[in-house]
Amino acid sequence: MNEFMDTRRRQVLVVDDEEVNRQMLSFILAEQYEVLSAANGVEGMAILKEKKNTIALVMLDLLMPEMDGYEFLRIRHEDEDLRMIPVIVLTSEERSELRTLKLGASDFLKKPYDMPEIIHARVDRLVELTENRRVIQSTERDRLTGLYTKQYFFEYITMRETYFPSHQMDVVALNIEKFHLVNEVFGREFGDRVLKTVAGIISDYLDDNGGFACRSNADWFYLYMECCADYQKMIDSLQMALDRSISEVHVRLRMGVNGVRKDQAEIERRCDWAKTACDTIKDDYTKNLSVYDTAMHEHSLLSIRLINEVDAAILDGQFAVYYQPKYDITGNKPKLKSAEALVRWQHPELGLVSPGTFIPLFEKNGLIQRVDYHVWRTAASQVSAWKKKYDISLPVSVNISRIDLYDPALEEKLTGILEEFGLSHEEYYLEVTESAYVGDQKFIAEAVKRLRRLGFKIEMDDFGSGYSSLNSLSVLPVDVLKMDMKLVQNIHTDYNSLHIAEAVLDIAHFMDLKVVAEGAEEERQVELLKNAGCDIVQGWYFSKPLPPEEFEKLIEAERA
Repeated sequence: MNEFMDTRRRQVLVVDDEEVNRQMLSFILAEQYEVLSAANGVEGMAILKEKKNTIALVMLDLLMPEMDGYEFLRIRHEDEDLRMIPVIVLTSEERSELRTLKLGASDFLKKPYDMPEIIHARVDRLVELTENRRVIQSTERDRLTGLYTKQYFFEYITMRETYFPSHQMDVVALNIEKFHLVNEVFGREFGDRVLKTVAGIISDYLDDNGGFACRSNADWFYLYMECCADYQKMIDSLQMALDRSISEVHVRLRMGVNGVRKDQAEIERRCDWAKTACDTIKDDYTKNLSVYDTAMHEHSLLSIRLINEVDAAILDGQFAVYYQPKYDITGNKPKLKSAEALVRWQHPELGLVSPGTFIPLFEKNGLIQRVDYHVWRTAASQVSAWKKKYDISLPVSVNISRIDLYDPALEEKLTGILEEFGLSHEEYYLEVTESAYVGDQKFIAEAVKRLRRLGFKIEMDDFGSGYSSLNSLSVLPVDVLKMDMKLVQNIHTDYNSLHIAEAVLDIAHFMDLKVVAEGAEEERQVELLKNAGCDIVQGWYFSKPLPPEEFEKLIEAERA
């Protein structure tokens, strides 16, 4: 608890060489305040310095021996700690008011003290105002860096733009790249030193160029400043200053600038846009600056719209499930073996929204689980319908996103879908992208193992697109490898690509895994894959993803 918020009675210091005045003020205030007395300025100043954290107010006579009130005020004014304690000047001379005001006096009481109620009211008011100011000052600054807190940063910007609406100002987001590693490797004390150093560099820059800043949280800083002609030069100068101050390790800064004018959004939104720009260069060590421009703004607006409309889109049936066939090429004639369920968003106003747009977006915020569950049920329903209509068992694989694997109800949901539509595990495969295994590999592996124990077949999707593919194979449970299309695209024109594909097939066969090659578009690609021992091919050579009614033509052609 701050000392000025202490629940003990507040202390008032009366400094007056007339004992009768000290006694009178003590009598007036004693019921509510603890009154301390001093007979001259020297004695009063000693008490004030000793009890500066508990004295709420000073009542000061001007004409005293040894040290008069003017000298007392001057010494108090030059001391940063004492300057915060309000002073009521006790005087009978009106002409002294201007001089004492310049020295920091807060109020005046004229002798003689014949109106106790007024004295009490003015003391109460000044103590309350001062304590409120102290509360504000204790919360407006970040304790570690001395910069504004985010709340007060927003408040001061709002006030400034109210009074100076025509000034063009930018919001800048500054981040310390991988700051959590700095804390982990070098310790929190060193991390705090980095934060304070960055804050000092920011303050020095703004002192020279105008503006103010806040520490938002952890390793994020926001700057409100006049438009800069060369932000690249600015971030480079900040980085150079940091390199000079922190020599033990290279600490990298990255910066995002909101280039959209302020009349388009409130300050919170502009900070979000600056942060969005900054996040676009995360882990990109070729850039340390990104500007939030019109194109990025339009993308952000689209993202917000898609996020807000996902639930309605599911209910309205805007998410359609298409099916891309997989053909077994091990025999003399390719044979329809299975299919992959792929989601498409047919938006009533935006038209066809690319999966490359909404799937990564929904993966970031968890909404992908809702879309996935819709696709899982729709695909299972379709397999069941084809089973009844054509008396065949055509397995369909559905995608399981990384976030789905963290769902404690995942097994129950998938098992419930099979039971609802009367399907077996042989008719319903699960595809997990190779990148989903990166990170918390042990947890993901255990989740996949549980699904396999239930009887599900697991396909590792996009194998070969990630840096950890070979290592993944050694520790992760899978039944089928889906060779990434990037490994297939050039096998008919580039021997190195063909040899890599052959190596993947050899490894898979050694591990007794089936292989599905994705992205085959040329007949020669299919021939080379077959000669190399590939089992199944999926790609536009056979068919693009199709809606159910068109996919049925492939089923009927297979039966003819």
